[in-house]
Amino acid sequence: MTATLTLSHRTHYAYQLPVSQSRQLLRLTPRQAPGQRVLSTRIEVSPQPQEMATRLDAFGNQLTALLILEEHRALDIEAETQIELVPTDGIDLQASPSWEHTAERLQSPIDGPSWEAAQFCYPSPRVALDGALDFCRDLFVPRRSVLDIGWGLCERIFNSIEYCEGVTSVSTPVAEVFSHRQGVCQDFAHAAIACLRTHGLAARYVSGYVRTTRRHGAAEGVAEGAASDASHAWFSVWCPKFGWTDFDPTNNQQPRQSHVTLAWGRDYGDVSPTIGFIQGGGEQRLTVAVQVAEHNTGDSPPP
Repeated sequence: MTATLTLSHRTHYAYQLPVSQSRQLLRLTPRQAPGQRVLSTRIEVSPQPQEMATRLDAFGNQLTALLILEEHRALDIEAETQIELVPTDGIDLQASPSWEHTAERLQSPIDGPSWEAAQFCYPSPRVALDGALDFCRDLFVPRRSVLDIGWGLCERIFNSIEYCEGVTSVSTPVAEVFSHRQGVCQDFAHAAIACLRTHGLAARYVSGYVRTTRRHGAAEGVAEGAASDASHAWFSVWCPKFGWTDFDPTNNQQPRQSHVTLAWGRDYGDVSPTIGFIQGGGEQRLTVAVQVAEHNTGDSPPP
C-alpha cells in the first residue's frame, strides 16, 4: 500500500558569541531511490543566506551549500519533504550468490555496477576494520549466500550490542563498539560495514528516517504514523544478482515501507546532515528535532 509522508527536520545552533560568517553544507533532501519518490522539498534558513546553491555530491546525494554573512548568535535550519513510499518486492536472500563469488567479482570489476560498488570495499575514515574479524568470523562459512550473511550480521548486532545513548559519538572507533558492545544506530551500521569489508565485500552506510515507536526492539514493530525524534541509520550490502540490499540492525529488520532513505556513503562522515565552518561563535549548542507524519489515503499533504 502506498504511503505519503511529511518529513520535518529542524536544526538549531545557539552560539555563545556572535558569528560573523557561516558556511554550511546540508544533506537534508531525501534522494530518489527504489521504493520512494520525492514529491516536494524545501529548506528554510534563518538568518537568510547570502548564497544558497544545490548540487550532487560524489555519491549522488543532494547537497545544499549556504553562505551567511549576517552577524548572528543562532542558526535555524528547517527542511521539510513530502515523499511517497511504494511497496517493493521482497528478495529471497538464499538466492543471492555466495560471499566468495561476490568478493571475487569486486576484486576484478567487469561492469558499471561492480565498479561503482568496489569503492565501498575498503576501510574509510570512520570505519576501520579492527576487531571486526573476531566478531563475525563464524558467519562467513564457505559458499554461504552473501545476503544471508547480511541478515546474519543484522541479527547478531541486534542481539549482542546494546542500544545505549550517550556512550558513543560520531567519532567513536568501531573497535570500541565491538569491545564495549554498546552504541546507537550509526555504531550498529559501522560495525556491520566493518565486518563485510573485512571479507572483501561492498557495504555502504545509509542515513534516513524510520517510523517506529521505539528505536530498539523488533517486538515493538513499526507503528503507522508514529513520530520519530532522531535521524536513523542502517547498512546496505551489494551482490551481483540483486544489487544493493538494506538491513537495519537497530530494529532487526529489512527496511521496506517504514524507512526513508536520505543519503548514502562510505560511513557517517559522507552523509552528515549538517557540517560547516564559522568565524566566531565560541561554544555552541546543537538541538535537532525530527518528525515523520503519515497521511491517510485520501488526505492531502499540507501545503
